[in-house]
Amino acid sequence: MLTETSPVTIKDVATLAGISICAASRALRGLPGVSESTCAKAHESAEKLRYRVPSPAQSNNNRSGAVAVVVPTATTWYFAHAAEAAQEIIADAGLDPVLISLRGQEHIQSRLFDDPRELAQTVDGFLIIDVDLTPQQTAALSSSHRAIASVGMHNVPWDNVGIDNVAAAKAATNRLLSLGHWDIAFLAGGQTGNGKIRATPDRRQGFELALAEHDAVAHPDWVIEAGYTLEGGRQAMEELIKHRDIPTAVFAGCDEVAFGALMSLKDHGLACPGNISMIGIDDHPISRVLGLTTIAQPVADEAAFAATLLLDRLQRPTETGSPGNHYLPTVLTDRTSTERRVASQLHR
Repeated sequence: MLTETSPVTIKDVATLAGISICAASRALRGLPGVSESTCAKAHESAEKLRYRVPSPAQSNNNRSGAVAVVVPTATTWYFAHAAEAAQEIIADAGLDPVLISLRGQEHIQSRLFDDPRELAQTVDGFLIIDVDLTPQQTAALSSSHRAIASVGMHNVPWDNVGIDNVAAAKAATNRLLSLGHWDIAFLAGGQTGNGKIRATPDRRQGFELALAEHDAVAHPDWVIEAGYTLEGGRQAMEELIKHRDIPTAVFAGCDEVAFGALMSLKDHGLACPGNISMIGIDDHPISRVLGLTTIAQPVADEAAFAATLLLDRLQRPTETGSPGNHYLPTVLTDRTSTERRVASQLHR
């Protein structure tokens, strides 16, 4: 909530204007692809709130003019979409975004962040997207004397933007429970630890909390690591079908995992939702085509907001307040991949 002492952010401008953060940012920067009415709303809101867009970077011999955008992997939709939104904001401010993919490799993350002083000499700031840093790496980064912001992390000493992954996973699981599904599998993302994704433990926690609130527990055979890829989802669903009892519903850790699981169902002559209902998280563009029920999150807005906060820290360090954790809303988007459990699913 905005207080008298809180600095105004691009999120406040977007909220007052009733538009997305990306649209507000593009409008205020004079970039193409925004309608005249949206531009007018953004400028009117910015004027009312006295918000100033971070100015283009000025040449400075003490700066490199580069910002590192760090992702666990650059091959999935979520990270590619978030990185692109962040890079647009950074580049338009006159800085060079440098994309660094950890490629899901523990040794790469350790090499970069166990002692980030060498990397810090080449960039002015870091934008870290959903990387599960160790406490030691977090401490090393925060002492690097560089501007830092992140997406999808928490308990970090810098600005972070994201969604409440615990609440999102609870909402997804509760949706399946409300349809009478008690036999629910969770196709989780990668495990926690170096080179892995921060959202994974939070989404598992939300899944287990929803079950616990209904006096149920997660069946150990129905919690399977799937990675955050289509192939990971396919393999996890294959494991369920071939070697374990088949649940009546599946909560996929992200939409791409759900796509892979749907492929496996089709290969085995099983229908969704006829045999198994399914829900994901993200609202990937293909989700609408496939009719996937999902928890939609504003991926581009999260990254654009974080990039703007980073620029504020970098270009107006004396005018910014204490670092904050900013949650953006999620929306349950019902489609055709979920339905109420029927009698024929009780004893399969």
